[in-house]
Amino acid sequence: MGVWAVVPVKELDQAKERLAPVLPPERRRALMLAMLEDVLAALAATPGLGGLAIVTVDAAAWRLAARYGARIIEMGARDGHTGAVAAAARLLAVEGSSGMLTLPGDIPLVTPAEITQLLAAHRPAPAFTIAPSRDERGSNAIICSPPDAVPLRFGEDSFFPHLRAAEACGIRPTVLRLPGIALDVDTPEDLAALTLVPAATRAHALLDLQERAAAAMGDPWG
Repeated sequence: MGVWAVVPVKELDQAKERLAPVLPPERRRALMLAMLEDVLAALAATPGLGGLAIVTVDAAAWRLAARYGARIIEMGARDGHTGAVAAAARLLAVEGSSGMLTLPGDIPLVTPAEITQLLAAHRPAPAFTIAPSRDERGSNAIICSPPDAVPLRFGEDSFFPHLRAAEACGIRPTVLRLPGIALDVDTPEDLAALTLVPAATRAHALLDLQERAAAAMGDPWG
């Protein structure tokens, strides 16, 4: 088994609560689904992956994942980002996968080319490759070989702790800074940054539609 891509997805009714000042709940949910589809589409179009899985118990995410042939993993899905990824890593390790690539579902600018760059830079096992968020605090893409080679703990300040964790396991980390992967959308500032980047993503199309609909009602951004 090759490197499997794993995307953890929390229940969408709880998604993106920090966007509440600019988007009401139904629009946040729609945005999360659009961003998730951008990520799944990029992964599905990337050659060389051993498989694609999402860790979730959300029914809408299940339906979307099925359209891309993704495996559904429920184990760990209610244990937060860290718990979901850790559960997938344990499962893939037991199954004999050579590695795990994990990405969040909120990086709509990710491209197959960037994912291919990550895979190409990844060294033979044991190995650890990481692409940080644009503020170099978060960990927006990680490849571990084997899947459980390094204990992962996600959060707003996980990038440098992940580098130290890899080194503590005797692995020299490979770092790539990739602009599409770097932009995760959590805050109104992130959303504004996304809209400034010209791209033909599902997230852009949805935001444009939402903005025009809200403006027609005299209430920009809902």
